[in-house]
Amino acid sequence: MARTIRFHRHGGPEVLTIEDIDVPPAGPGEVRIRTKALGLNRAEALFRSGSYIEQARFPSGIGLEAAGLIESVGEGVEDFSAGDAVSLVPPRSMVRWPVHGEFAIAPAKLAVKHPPTLSWEAAAASWMQYLTAYGALIDIARLSKGEPVVITAASSSVGLAAIQIANRVDAIPIAVTRTSRKAQALHEAGAAHVIASADEDLEARLWKIAGEDGVRVVFDAVGGLAFLPLTAAMARGGILFEYGGLSPEATPFPLFNVLSKSLTLRGYLVHEIIGDPKRLAAAKAFILDGLGDGSLKPIIARTFPFEAIVEAHRYLESNEQFGKVVVTL
Repeated sequence: MARTIRFHRHGGPEVLTIEDIDVPPAGPGEVRIRTKALGLNRAEALFRSGSYIEQARFPSGIGLEAAGLIESVGEGVEDFSAGDAVSLVPPRSMVRWPVHGEFAIAPAKLAVKHPPTLSWEAAAASWMQYLTAYGALIDIARLSKGEPVVITAASSSVGLAAIQIANRVDAIPIAVTRTSRKAQALHEAGAAHVIASADEDLEARLWKIAGEDGVRVVFDAVGGLAFLPLTAAMARGGILFEYGGLSPEATPFPLFNVLSKSLTLRGYLVHEIIGDPKRLAAAKAFILDGLGDGSLKPIIARTFPFEAIVEAHRYLESNEQFGKVVVTL
């Protein structure tokens, strides 16, 4: 028996419970991990509330990120053995592969031997944020040296990962946050410029920073009315990645900005990278190199003990955090 996070109905953090269940052995192509730390993501809050891209089957497990020690491997697994320290690339399905518990079963192809200098907390906080940012900015947009990139929701774990990745390729990260309260922290985290969208003219600031050519790449998790000033300040042929939808407001289609500049507005999910072995291998290499040389360093907002999973989810949804929320075992 092992303690596992589950829920029996959709709702707020209070629906989460810790239950003792039997965890099966690793099957063919799988690894079984004794977890040391769990990374929390907004995807889990959406899944728990019934608003995610897949629906729970009750009683349901939960969780996309974990790090720990391999306890056993299934048939056909050759690259790992018991005792290996690994972290997990998020699975495509939380229904099939929930990993938030004392033990986790996952496909061996999603396990990664991370740098030994990485703490369990940092390892559990790495893959969702860096893969999401890498896929859009590097794999698809080919962000280059000296190029400005707009990063909204900049104090989120993915936003901070995007800032670090932009700096790693010598691009110019422009962090957009709602108020100036987190501006200093964002500068310290590597943002070259910080725009408080509630207090400043977003379009005017972007033109002032980027110059007459505008911004080619926008990495947005918010949507809403900001689509208008964001696209107005974009370069001809630019691309806007939409990977979230945090705004409660409707998102207008900026028709004339798109037409006049031949813009691409592109929906993006990290599953694009995870589901393509060749692209995932390139992403892993880039991220592991960055974790190893320190150019990529997960920022942990706060850690919670396993028993405080409800409080951890409440904090996740508070929008107070700067970086990743992690649960430890």
